[in-house]
Amino acid sequence: MADNSPGTDTPATVTIPEKPALEGLEEKYSRTWRENGTYSFDDDTVRAEVYSIDTPPPTASGSLHVGHMFSYTQTDVIARYQRMRGKNVFYPLGWDDNGLPTERRVQNYYGVRCDPSREYVEGYRPPEKPAKNQRDWDVVSRQNFIELCEELAVKDEKVFEHLFMTLGLSVDWDRTYRTIDAHSRKVSQLGFLKDLAGGDAYLAEAPTIWDVTFRTAVAQAELEDKEREGAYHRISFHRHDGGKVWIETTRPELLASCVALVAHPEDERYRELFGTTVTSPLFGVEVEVRAHPLAQPDKGSGIAMICTFGDTTDVTWWRELDLPTRALVGRDGRFARETPEWITDDAGRERYERMAGATVFSAQKAVVEMLGETGEMEGEPKRITHPVKFYEKGDKPLEIVSSRQWYIRNGGRDAGRREKLIGRGREISWHPGFMRSRYENWVEGLNGDWLVSRQRFFGVPIPVWYPVGEDGEPDYERPLLPAEDRLPVDPASQAPEGYSPEQRDQPGGFVADPDVLDTWATSSLTPQIATGWAVDEDLHAKTFPMDLRPQGHDIIRTWLFSTMVRAESLAGSVPWTNTALSGWILDPDRKKMSKSKGNVVVPNDVLEKYGADAVRYWAASARLGADTAYDEGQMKIGRRLAIKLLNASKFVLMQGVDSSSVIGRGATASTVANGLDRSLIAQLTDVVAAASEAFENYEYARALQLAESFFWSFTDDYVELVKDRAYGARGPEEQASVHAALATTLDALLRLFAPFLPFATDEVWSWWREGTVHRAAWPEAADYAEIAEGGDAEVLTAVGRALSGLRKSKSEAKVKQRTEVTAATVAAPAEVLGRLRAGLEDLKAAGNVRSLELAEGGEEIEVADVALAAEA
Repeated sequence: MADNSPGTDTPATVTIPEKPALEGLEEKYSRTWRENGTYSFDDDTVRAEVYSIDTPPPTASGSLHVGHMFSYTQTDVIARYQRMRGKNVFYPLGWDDNGLPTERRVQNYYGVRCDPSREYVEGYRPPEKPAKNQRDWDVVSRQNFIELCEELAVKDEKVFEHLFMTLGLSVDWDRTYRTIDAHSRKVSQLGFLKDLAGGDAYLAEAPTIWDVTFRTAVAQAELEDKEREGAYHRISFHRHDGGKVWIETTRPELLASCVALVAHPEDERYRELFGTTVTSPLFGVEVEVRAHPLAQPDKGSGIAMICTFGDTTDVTWWRELDLPTRALVGRDGRFARETPEWITDDAGRERYERMAGATVFSAQKAVVEMLGETGEMEGEPKRITHPVKFYEKGDKPLEIVSSRQWYIRNGGRDAGRREKLIGRGREISWHPGFMRSRYENWVEGLNGDWLVSRQRFFGVPIPVWYPVGEDGEPDYERPLLPAEDRLPVDPASQAPEGYSPEQRDQPGGFVADPDVLDTWATSSLTPQIATGWAVDEDLHAKTFPMDLRPQGHDIIRTWLFSTMVRAESLAGSVPWTNTALSGWILDPDRKKMSKSKGNVVVPNDVLEKYGADAVRYWAASARLGADTAYDEGQMKIGRRLAIKLLNASKFVLMQGVDSSSVIGRGATASTVANGLDRSLIAQLTDVVAAASEAFENYEYARALQLAESFFWSFTDDYVELVKDRAYGARGPEEQASVHAALATTLDALLRLFAPFLPFATDEVWSWWREGTVHRAAWPEAADYAEIAEGGDAEVLTAVGRALSGLRKSKSEAKVKQRTEVTAATVAAPAEVLGRLRAGLEDLKAAGNVRSLELAEGGEEIEVADVALAAEA
């Protein structure tokens, strides 16, 4: 926690480097902070003293890019501010290393693929150089594959850790976790078992969105639309009276899976058909004609075929109209090789044989050819471009297959639960506030529960076995569950209690659930994982519900929502009280940066070129929720600011000031007797108050802007105005006044900038203080109230403008700024003249003015009648 006094003890001497520089500060202070435990969480605490952060665990198997620097810096700025406000900041960092991204990286990196039927090979090592062709990759057991995943994940995490330390993240490096480590697996499995016991998780045979490439189920939140070319095919079904019913479809290959036709109940064209049957083309299968309000009269012919399953609307119709299941597309993306029993017509069975075992693409081609042969398709297919559902990591359109999967209830099929989750969202403070509507829109638009089982290898195993009857069939209605003290378990390699390993897959024995939990099912528990839920209840009570969830706005529907779901089911509360949502990084063409688009920037190069403080400046200049262009120009400004901070601090400290010159640490309010000095402190008071308010509202970008604007006024105007007095030209009392103002302002500026420029500020702090600025207290406006009450903040502004006028006159005359002004007039409104008189002597000294007349007039400050001494 912060020392609630302005600064820490003064060292014996003030030590200022001859040439202050930013180079090398990252390595120096990253090491110092870690060795000294500067950002370590203090366990000896109470909840009211803690500020806990649910830090996003980055996908370590992904590529490093500037987006990592952007969003994590924004979080770090908030963490540093809270620490300086006296909070005991709980700031752990996790690594999201389970799931499909890691699997894909391991496959490509080592040149291996997993076959669970293979035997484990002790001490296996992959080829030194992976084969170019996937067909030549090593085929390894599941356990060997998992070992390679864990090995590579650790390597990748080291790269990320170095980046984050270089960037200056003030995380507690003693509190890290991996979403695949034993602790995370235990928490994830325990959360699943508690949801199962509470009726919030269930197993069901149901239509499942399926990626045929990765051969895994996909949740609604993982879908994305991609524009793809397609075609409408106008196809005739046959009425018993010899008439035809025309439908238009982009999926003619699913004709063999058709279970009904559907039209809107108010559509007069088809009302007489409701309750009757028609026969399908090619296959001669009799199907009902039904009515449902989701049918669109203005789409195509207004009547559609329902197949099991073409899309999620088919699923809705199938469920609500209680239709039969005639699924033919399998998990491999191919049609069933056996002709289904519902096709009884000999000609229909022969036609199905022409498409049996074919891919969806080939089956569509075959069906279109057959429709042309039978004359049951009118005209040529009408080409269109339309949105098609894809897995966000996939490159082939998704299918819907019937399979047994695990689900967690999320309100998608329960209006009461949905409303409760919306209510929980309103208990949270959203930054920015408008983002809450995105959450509510997502919850209101859910159409099914959360599918959490995945058919992958590297993930948290679903902790379930099933008893096998004497007939050799698993009993899915009576799952076998592990005791909590056995977690984490791996059902694929461990036997359930009461069984021996030899009984695996045997009649009278058991089978393991082969699936793993969706990555989000574990990531949704990061608050529980980080805070020690069910493991360290004392820590959990001090840190949960957490204070902040920072994340990208694009994963509100996935990470944020899923975490809300789990906190509600497991704790009956919100997981955190605030959420801070970062925007995207855009390239110069205002397009989102992404690896797939090839427009990402590697952060290491930028950090080396500009330094961490400069990069942090760019990131912290962006408001929460705002998409921000990648702009090295902003980084250059940030670097200039950090260098100026070093040099301006050097000037201040070379005047002989030290910690005792700071008001409240030796100097008193009465020490600051000069009107210009009191004006500076009055401005500082306003800046501290406004920056503090901005930070409290999570508007850190405004806090930075306020501090920066004041800093440049301080260096460009005040420092130039008081140099003569600081050197002692007007006596010891005037010198003491300016020294107190300089030292107090520098002390405050270092603390105002500390969250943004941690390296430069701690470097300056080390010149004249012991300890670190990052354990100093955030400045308080009350610290300067006595001076501010007797000072006029506008004095410095007025005198600064007059000085700018004198500088401009010299620039226009093309003479040096130190050229003497023999005479000049400053005209200003009457109320401003009094302010100018308060700083008149400093103005004359700074402008090298022999005679300066103040005259009333005009609406703004104007410098006129400037007479310059002849240059020698």
